[in-house]
Amino acid sequence: MAIVYQEPIQAFRFLVRVGDSQEISAAFSRFSGIKMDVETIQFRAGNDGRGVKEYMPVFTGYAPVTLSKGVVGDNQFLDWLCSASASVLTGPTGDKLRRTIDIITLTDQGLPGVIWTLQNAMPIGYELSPMDGSRSEVLTESITFAFTGMKRTTQPPVPR
Repeated sequence: MAIVYQEPIQAFRFLVRVGDSQEISAAFSRFSGIKMDVETIQFRAGNDGRGVKEYMPVFTGYAPVTLSKGVVGDNQFLDWLCSASASVLTGPTGDKLRRTIDIITLTDQGLPGVIWTLQNAMPIGYELSPMDGSRSEVLTESITFAFTGMKRTTQPPVPR
């Protein structure tokens, strides 16, 4: 059995890909991380003579995630974000508000590392950093997504 060396994941470079597209829609340097909770109920099996309670999963919930300190580079991506909100006269206008998005980590060499796929993701928040002409800070955007499922995959390691 061969042991595969995996580099530690650097927590500062993330790309966002939407749906089946291979195009990158945005890049960020901060990802709030994923929090999953599984609610359970306790029960006792009818044939359990010991009287021990078992746990059974009932509901799974995911906390919203936020990508920040980044920039949206794709106008279609930004249009999707805006379509989830109300406009002056109507409610949300998007016909496909829930989409699959990939959060892709980059290695030190700039290659894809671990990928978190957020299923049925819907934008629920957007923030543009304050603009102050007297400072030399970089303009950044933040986006918050609600989602209903996730998958984690790794890219094969690149030989050195």
